Amino acid sequence: MKLHESAENYLETILVLSKKSSFVRSIDIAEALNFSKPSVSVAMKKLSKGGFIAVGKDGAINLTEEGLKIAEKVYDRHVFLTDWLISIGVDENVASEEACRMKHIISQQTLEALKKNYGKK
Repeated sequence: MKLHESAENYLETILVLSKKSSFVRSIDIAEALNFSKPSVSVAMKKLSKGGFIAVGKDGAINLTEEGLKIAEKVYDRHVFLTDWLISIGVDENVASEEACRMKHIISQQTLEALKKNYGKK
């Protein structure tokens, strides 16, 4: 199932936050993304309905197996593309911002070619 860019960003954010804390709440996601809590709540309902997250009675948000698989793929793309852009001379902040957009549109074929040639000069 192909998710929209925003859904992928939410899943990636949940993954990153869960690496810092075992308890991720909607407010944590809202603060991390600088979104309103109502916007995040709507997105969490959609992700829960889609089977990508589970929300506990205490409000804790956890990735399901499917959600984790997608989040890790998106996160890995983001990290690789950021590192690659920095390695070719792009400012770290610019690299991270542009990698965030690129990770959603780059083909797997192009990503694999970049990975294969990363570091070769």
